[in-house]
Amino acid sequence: QVQLVESGGGLVQAGGSLRLSCAASARTFSSYGMGWFRQAPGKEREFVATINRSGGSTTYGDSVKGRFTISRDNAKNTVTLQMNSLKPEDTAVYYCAADRYYSGRRDSQAYTYWGQGTQVTVSS
Repeated sequence: QVQLVESGGGLVQAGGSLRLSCAASARTFSSYGMGWFRQAPGKEREFVATINRSGGSTTYGDSVKGRFTISRDNAKNTVTLQMNSLKPEDTAVYYCAADRYYSGRRDSQAYTYWGQGTQVTVSS
């Protein structure tokens, strides 16, 4: 069992930045692929970014590519999402997720464990 706790959400103006963090309870954190997803009201959950076990490979959704950066610190059991140049359409609940079996997957159904989510609101 892995517990994930997100933090860092909030209200920011368009063009601003936020840094989301996800703290994991797993003793074998480095064995999990990690991802960030988001869900806006009335919309399906959307892939944002994923990072492999070592942190050496990342993949981004088209809507955030070039603006968001995912990273991880296996010594501290954390994964972060640096979000720059935020847009109102980035407004959503952001979720951290752990993939028990593989890395780099975009499909939310592939992820075994989920955090409770953190709200990000970008005002225009």
